[in-house]
Amino acid sequence: MLRRVPLPVISITAIAILLFIWYLVTNLGVVGPRQLPAPQALFSQFLTLAENGYQGTALLVQIQASLGRTLIGFFIGATAGIVVGLAGGYSRIIGAVITPIMAFIRPIPPIAFIPMVVLYLGLGETGKIVLIVVTAFNYSVVNAQAGAAGTPIAYRRAAATLGLSKFQEFMRIIVPSALPAIFTGLRVALALSWAVVVAAELVGAQKGLGYMINNAALLFDIPTVFIGIILIGIIGMTLNGLIGVAEKKLVHWGGR
Repeated sequence: MLRRVPLPVISITAIAILLFIWYLVTNLGVVGPRQLPAPQALFSQFLTLAENGYQGTALLVQIQASLGRTLIGFFIGATAGIVVGLAGGYSRIIGAVITPIMAFIRPIPPIAFIPMVVLYLGLGETGKIVLIVVTAFNYSVVNAQAGAAGTPIAYRRAAATLGLSKFQEFMRIIVPSALPAIFTGLRVALALSWAVVVAAELVGAQKGLGYMINNAALLFDIPTVFIGIILIGIIGMTLNGLIGVAEKKLVHWGGR
């Protein structure tokens, strides 16, 4: 029976059930407002923030501050990561150079670099963007390298048989073959970049969702904390959806 129900309907129903449970436990007094505000209280606070802003700064500006840092750092880091990763997957020598380096860096949580970034670059915008660049590069390079290295040898032999140059082989064989893995890396890199910028804003930021959450928590403004968290989730989900749309356009052969 459930197999005939469209997947979007199941997803919307699951969300509706969670919201209903949330409404019940908060309005029946099972959970106090200091632990979990009621949905109507959050909606009322959201309207207040949308109209008046937070600490003299419009809510849209808070969102734009976080989103701008994320997208700038992600674009720089992901672009560099894809180029280096493709080169490492295509060339055995370059791969031998970057593989041990990335194997060392990969297990280190991005937020572990925050003290170093603050120490060397201060509390300004540069440090936050550099942190995002490092995060995006770290996770983009690994998947791009794996995608390029996983190109079937038969494709490369066919390219040699057809007389393609090394550059033509790289652009027409290696890059298209690596695209699915590249987009997998971009999804992870973008999600982590968004999470890391919020963490970076907890230290020394005057604008951004991370700043808003941290400052509201210090003032015991619990509804604003929850609104900030919800906005982070919604924006992150939207960014992931945009990556998915781009993937369907560029990797139209996926799953066939």
